[in-house]
Amino acid sequence: MRAKYINPFTDFGFKKIFGEEASKPLLIDFLNALLPLTNKIISLNFKNTEQLGQTDADRKAIYDIYCENEKGEKFIVELQKAKQNYFKERTIYYSTFPIREQAEKGEWNYKLKAVYCVGILDFTFDDYESEPEKNEVVHTIKLKNQHGKVFYDKLTYIYLEMPNFKQTESDLKTRLDKWLYFIKYLEDFQSIPTIFSDEVFTQAFEKAELAKYGQAELDSYENSLKIYRDLKGVIETAFDEGRLEGKLEGKLEVAKSAKQMGLSTADIMKLTGLSENEIDSL
Repeated sequence: MRAKYINPFTDFGFKKIFGEEASKPLLIDFLNALLPLTNKIISLNFKNTEQLGQTDADRKAIYDIYCENEKGEKFIVELQKAKQNYFKERTIYYSTFPIREQAEKGEWNYKLKAVYCVGILDFTFDDYESEPEKNEVVHTIKLKNQHGKVFYDKLTYIYLEMPNFKQTESDLKTRLDKWLYFIKYLEDFQSIPTIFSDEVFTQAFEKAELAKYGQAELDSYENSLKIYRDLKGVIETAFDEGRLEGKLEGKLEVAKSAKQMGLSTADIMKLTGLSENEIDSL
């Protein structure tokens, strides 16, 4: 059966639902459902998704979505389609850019605005020690001391392991449940489930409906969908064969395959950890 709605795990689909100016109400609603904020987000401004290091030798950070709310708090939202070496390290590195950009010239008291890094993952981590952890969907990480007390509450990492989300429509209780159900099963819906009757989700389904796109957008989406499917196969095979386990030759091989599929240099950098120059030289 032909899909009626886009796949939100594609670059095109993710940007269409959450990364466009017209999508701000959807992104605000999603973040308010996800984040433990005392005060709800009222407005967001999209910021430049490409962040440069302080020197020419520093690596770049390229986000899927980078935005700021009315209080100056920063939000990085990343879609990760396939397992990647050092993914946790990459998100830690990415979080340093919105911290450093807050530095003021001259005298400054180092008072920082909060930074939130959200990863929507189409895979699960494999380094958990307990069964409950392995099956959890939402993983929230903060800086804590040896007693488990939060040491610094303005830096938060949240990973959503979508394969672990297995709720049915009748199980949904919270706003976040609805968003996770929407993201995971959007491509499978042939009609709008009754639980999505309010205005925000109505808008989300309208933005996701393929019949509303012109030929140029349909072509872009089909290309993005092909890349998503091919990429998952390439990366999963590469991990199974050990080609992404730290060896440069394996990473270059994967990068070459990804490049042939039409994946952007930015995405290949994310997947392999290679530099822009290493990828351009292939």
